[in-house]
Formats: sequence, structure tokens, C-alpha cells
Amino acid sequence: MEALDFLEKEQTFTLPERYSVLTEEEMKQRIREIKATFGDQLFMPGHHYQKDEVIEFADARGDSLKLAQICTEMEAARFIVFCGVHFMAETADMLTEDHQKVILPDMRAGCSMADMADLDQTEKGWAEMQGRFGDTILPLTYVNSTAAIKSFVGKHGGATVTSSNAKKMLEWAFTQKDRILFLPDQHLGRNTAFDLGISLDEMAVWDPIGRRFEYEGEDLQNVKVILWKGHCSVHEKFNIKHIENLRKKDPEMQILVHPECTYDVVQASDLDGSTSFIINTIEKAPAGSKWAIGTEMNLVNRLIKENPDKEIVSLNPFLCPCLTMNRIDLPHLLWSLEMLESGEVVNHIKVEEEVRKYAVLALNRMLERS
Repeated sequence: MEALDFLEKEQTFTLPERYSVLTEEEMKQRIREIKATFGDQLFMPGHHYQKDEVIEFADARGDSLKLAQICTEMEAARFIVFCGVHFMAETADMLTEDHQKVILPDMRAGCSMADMADLDQTEKGWAEMQGRFGDTILPLTYVNSTAAIKSFVGKHGGATVTSSNAKKMLEWAFTQKDRILFLPDQHLGRNTAFDLGISLDEMAVWDPIGRRFEYEGEDLQNVKVILWKGHCSVHEKFNIKHIENLRKKDPEMQILVHPECTYDVVQASDLDGSTSFIINTIEKAPAGSKWAIGTEMNLVNRLIKENPDKEIVSLNPFLCPCLTMNRIDLPHLLWSLEMLESGEVVNHIKVEEEVRKYAVLALNRMLERS
């Protein structure tokens, strides 16, 4: 069954009533029992942004690509229950063997950023860019994108990037072509390109809805980086006012943000980096240090719990956790495992072979340089 068919089915699907009356401890005990029954035939990766109640059962924590790579090492695992979002499960499916089945506990666990670039929009936009700039553009896509977009990029000579290696991959891309199309997160693309010495007037935003460039410079031909008009709905909610207010309230507080935040927020912060960079920075920070972190709330709360010797707050104290990441909860996790126990594989994520071929090519181009 295709992903869209799953999504349509999920709109009318509700969990059996028994999952609403089980206590939290009853659900946790059942999950422990099922995991013990399957042993190493079952592997459960959990993304850093997952709820504590879910991450408790993760066999490995990490960002999306790290988890997919770890999945490839779990050769004994017949089933991979991916506690993350849809594009992450797709990547895990593409990088693992055919006998391994990747399962997403709740098909509503998507990613608004990934959904901001679909294949039809991308193909139309690419045609217009080629008409204007000729064969001078190499596409790069953030791993936070659909398999179809990864495949498009791979087919056109490009590669995937992560927030950790984006700078290195942009440097490589400029050895291939004069210009880069960066999908789907404009902020990571802008912040990374600026760090490489590319000025803001050498960047333009491509609006896939209006099918036009947003550019304030004098000559569009000067553009080196074309930024897809997409963003993370969580990281875009940190703004410069949060930083200004915090600086006034507590000048000793260091501000650490993810590069999916807007350009002005990244420039005004003390440090910026990937999820792994944020975690490592906090873990290595001296006791008594003060930190305001601009990233997803589940992770910030976990860092607060795991680092009691430091003062840690969210840069935006009113921020809600990522809604799609939070789709996966104990009831959905237990349901998917009990169905597996009964012999039925639900929410099986399977990428078509033609899409997979070019998407893996894009992934491998990155992995070879990482």
C-alpha cells in the first residue's frame, strides 16, 4: 500500500477502545513483554524529539540520519519500529535490507517542512530555473525531505545534507556547479551559505506556490544559492525578541540554537548547531553554566532533566512540542507492537524501487563525504 493510501486510511482509523482504558503502566509493561519476546528481531530507534514515554523504550537515540544508519547495522532485526516521522522511516527503509520491515506507529507522524516540497512543485520549479540559469544548478536537499525529493536530487547529480554536514556538502556542491538549489528549509540553507561567505544578496528564495523568485538584489544572475521557501514550524517560532528579552533579564545566559532558526536569530545567538551539537555542548558545559536553547521542547525538557547541575531554559518558554513528532504515543506504539505480535505488520513503510534507487544515490553521495 502506498503512503497516500495509508494517510487516507488513517483519517478514519481510530485505535481500539481498549487502548484508551489501559493505564500508562499497563501499556509500558506490555511493551516490555513484547520487546522481550522478539529479542533482537525487533529494533526500536527513537528520535531526540520524541516524548519521554516513547524514548524510554528506544534501543537507540539520535537524529534521523544517525538512526537510519544504526538500523543498517541491526542485521538480525526483522522489524524496525521507527519512533520518529514519516521521512525518517522512509530513509530507514531505503538503507536497510529487503527482508527488514520498517513500521511507523502512527501514519499521521509527518513533517510539515518535508511536506513543503513535493515532487510536482519541484519539477516545475526546476524547469523554470533551468530556463533562466541554464545547466548551472546542483540540487541539495536536507534529509528532512520525502524520498521522492531525495530521488529527484539524486537523479540530477545532487546529494542530501544534514545540519551537521551542510557546510561541507555546500562546499562540495560548488565544485560541481556554479549555483545550488537548497530544499526544503530556507533557513538552514541561508545560515550555512552565509557561514561560507556568500552574501545575502547572492541568495534568492524560490516560492513554489507563486512560482517566482523573491529577491531584493539588483541582478538575479548574481545569485549563487536558490533557497526553497520552506521552514520548520517549530524552529521558526524563535524570534529576535526572545533573545533581546533574555539578554536584558540575564546577561550571563548563553544562547544556543539550531540552524533551522531564522537568520537573525542565529546571528544574535552565541552558538548554533545541529541537534547532536546542542546535546554535546550542554553535556560538556561546566556545572553552573546557564543556557537558553532554541530547539524542540521535548529535547529541551530532557536536557534539563539530564543536566541538573546547569541552568537550562527554552529560548521560547511558550513553545509547544513538535505536533507531528508527538503523534507517536504509548497507545499507538503498543498497538503497532501487539499487531506485530499477532502476525500483522501495520503501517509498513516501503519506498518504491525506482524512487529508492536515486534517493539512495543522493544519500550515498553525502555519506561518502561525511
